[in-house]
Amino acid sequence: DTVPAWFTSYLTDRTQIISVNGSKSLPAPLHYGVPQGSVLGPILFVLYTQPLSKIIQHHSLYHHSFSDDNQLYISANLAQLQEIIRTSQSCISDVQAWMHNNKLQLNPDKTEMILITSKHNQKSLSLPFSVDLNGTSIHLSSSVRNLGVTLDQNLSFQQHVSRTCQICYFELRRINSIRHYLSQDALKTLISAFVLSRIDYCNSLLAGCPKQLIHKLQKVQNNAARLICRTPKFDHISPVLHTLHWLPVEQRIEYKLLLLAFKSVNNDGPSYLSDLLKFYIPSRQLRSSSDTRLLRIPSFRLKSFGQRKFSYQASVLWNSLPISLRHSNSTLAFKSALKTHLFPSQ
Repeated sequence: DTVPAWFTSYLTDRTQIISVNGSKSLPAPLHYGVPQGSVLGPILFVLYTQPLSKIIQHHSLYHHSFSDDNQLYISANLAQLQEIIRTSQSCISDVQAWMHNNKLQLNPDKTEMILITSKHNQKSLSLPFSVDLNGTSIHLSSSVRNLGVTLDQNLSFQQHVSRTCQICYFELRRINSIRHYLSQDALKTLISAFVLSRIDYCNSLLAGCPKQLIHKLQKVQNNAARLICRTPKFDHISPVLHTLHWLPVEQRIEYKLLLLAFKSVNNDGPSYLSDLLKFYIPSRQLRSSSDTRLLRIPSFRLKSFGQRKFSYQASVLWNSLPISLRHSNSTLAFKSALKTHLFPSQ
């Protein structure tokens, strides 16, 4: 009974005050919630809202929860869209009722809905898409932000790349304005923190995207390298990247995918990725049968989406690695050997 007593003590006899211009109100009792910014706050909130998972699963919808951010999603054919809308509306109504009964509130202003499909299918859609949330109609959005990534209706990631480039160029201009006061190591640190980190964030999603999209990010990296090494605009950039020991953007994407694949095949990654990768088992004895670390390359129907699937991209890249690299003993050894393998030769 010790641990429940700790939680009881933590959650009872809480008060709050309001401070305005140095004047403080009298303490008022806090009957609900946990202290803002507390270490236990997120854990207790997740425990408190756990019943939402069962409500959502009851309606045969999938979901992801990130603290107080909940996402519902489902994959279906176009012919089932009306049924999906009805199911989603019913699920949202049940979620809303549960939250009301448990002193929580859905925020219509922060609720968005998106339908992801091909451009061809979008032209044939004529159904009114909206769900009701506490008297507010939530209509389809052309793009939504998901943990810092902008998703559009075609998963083209054009808006995401454009926004990333815009932010990176802004940071480069700020750093350039003070570069005369900084050493080269300090410049590297700043650019790694404010530019390269944004280029690398969730970059595995860009696997299989058009080359011109990757080229936009490559131009950002090139400008960052020129800023550090003070290289003239029209000088060849490859030796500069080699000097900094930076992988080009395309290889950075491959690096991230292969690292996820390595962790997945070694049961060290999230289950929702590990389940997508299957080892290749030949139907008859082949010369390559002794290699037990090959992955089965999945088939697909639409090239525009199918070739960009994690299961396809990761499997193709993984199978192209040298056998010694696929059989690395540890993540650290794999990362080191992988960077050497991907690094372009001079």
